[in-house]
Formats: sequence, structure tokens, C-alpha cells
Amino acid sequence: MLLRNVTPDDVDAYVRLRCDPVMMGDLGGPLPREGIRDKVLRDAREAAADLAWIKMIVPEPDTPDVVAGSVTIWSYDTDDGAVSEIGWMVLPQFQGRGLGKRAVRALLEQARDEDRWGVVHAFPATGNGASNGICRSLGFRLHGEREVTFADRVLHSNHWAVDPRVDLA
Repeated sequence: MLLRNVTPDDVDAYVRLRCDPVMMGDLGGPLPREGIRDKVLRDAREAAADLAWIKMIVPEPDTPDVVAGSVTIWSYDTDDGAVSEIGWMVLPQFQGRGLGKRAVRALLEQARDEDRWGVVHAFPATGNGASNGICRSLGFRLHGEREVTFADRVLHSNHWAVDPRVDLA
């Protein structure tokens, strides 16, 4: 498996990840295709500037154009200060192979090794067994349930947090 920065050429992968009803079932439903190209361009600029780690999951390094999903760590400000968050998505045909868990672990190990991002939070939907299982297996601690906003939608999620410097399982 290889993690590579998102590039402007990843529009098709973003459409498959974000505009599909199955992929977006736990995230309030599919996003409209309009605006995806602009989102990819913004993300590619952020990744290139190292403002966020926006990585495409490539199952076979020999075929870097075949994308299985994405994993991202970014930071944003809240009333309580800055928060670092991780999120991931794996396309159905690649699920069940451990790619999501390996990708999340790899990015958290990089955060640990670079001493970046501090405590990292994840907010998978309460009903998303696979993503909650990844959190549990990698040493995240469950802080309860909460409502979070994603793409202007309010979602009922579990709140997990991990300090990669000390908690990474």
C-alpha cells in the first residue's frame, strides 16, 4: 500500500468517494458532483503546501492511478482551541482487506514520528462498525457520542481521540 498526496487528477476518485449513495450513507448522503473539481483543487493545494495531509490510498504502488480511498488529517479552530481530525473512506471493492486500518495507522505513525498534530480526533457515525473498529483497534479512546457537522449536515457520531505519541496501538 502507498499513501500519496491528492493531485488535481483525482477528480474521478473524489466523485466515486463523495457522490455515491453507498459511500456517503453514514455521512448524510451523496454530495452533488458540482463543486467536486474545485474541492479537489483546493485539497491538492493544501496537501502540496503541507497545511493538511490529504492522502489517496493506493493498494499497489506499481499502479499509482488505482485509488482505493483516502485518509486525511487536518486542523481547524473551535471555541475550545485548535482540533486535529482524521477521516478516511475506502471504496466498496477494496473494503475488507485492511487497507483503511493500514492507511490510518500509517498516517498516525507519521504524525507521531514528525511530532505533528498533537491529539488526533475521529468522528465516525455511531452505526459505522468498520470505522469504529479501526479506532478501537488502533488505540483511540472513546469520549462518547456527539453531533458533528460534515458538508453542512449534522451527523450523530462517536468521538474518539488518540495521542499518536503515546497511545498508538
